[in-house]
Parts: sequence; C-alpha cells; structure tokens
Amino acid sequence: MADARFLRIVDALAEVERTRGRDYTSFSVLGRRFGYHWPRTSTTGLKQTLSEQLALVSERPDVFEVQFTAGGFGWVVVHLPRIGVDELTELVYEAWRLSAPESLVEQHPNHLALLSTADTPTASGPQGIS
Repeated sequence: MADARFLRIVDALAEVERTRGRDYTSFSVLGRRFGYHWPRTSTTGLKQTLSEQLALVSERPDVFEVQFTAGGFGWVVVHLPRIGVDELTELVYEAWRLSAPESLVEQHPNHLALLSTADTPTASGPQGIS
C-alpha cells in the first residue's frame, strides 16, 4: 500500500520519466533524476537540499537515512511504511521541483494538488515505465 501510494504521487507530477532497473525504478523530469524506488525494501531515494537531508535524518532516523550527496544535493532514503501521505507528497514534490526546469515548476507550483491523488487508487496502475 505504501509503495502504491508513492507511485500515485509520482504519477501526478508533470513530465516524469521512469526507467526500470533490475532492482529499482528511477524517476526523472525531462532527463534530470529526482528519485528512485526499491519495491523489495519499500523505500525510495529522493533528492533534497543538503540542509533538508540533515534535518530529516537527524529528526527521524527511523524514517530517513542518508543515501548520498552529489552536485550540492543530499539524497535521502525514505522508509515508505513509516511516513504520512502529506509529508511524503511534500518531499516527492520538492525532489521533482529541484530537478524540473523553472518554467515547468511555474506551471505546477503547488504540491497540495497532488494530495487528492495520493490516496485514490488507480485502475490502470503506474504509467510510462520504460
């Protein structure tokens, strides 16, 4: 359920591309990576600012862990069963926003619109897996 909720949030974002690997799926917006999903462990890795990465991990190490840092960003592992939909939606949107071109962000400025999607199951399932 937590994994499906995460995928519905990602599906609600604009211009998301999926690439399936052997053990994970990666997510990009117009060629710029913003997240990963590992179904076996029910975790996701999300791009965040360095300060947000440190805050999340220090405040709730049972939910978040450091994944890596690259290009001035801190990636966090999120244990999906341990996070609420509102916070997950905000973090996924922020990861997407940090990677999306400014013009696309301006067209989709509000993560709150994603909340109604996050808890609504879809009959078709994940879209656009390549």
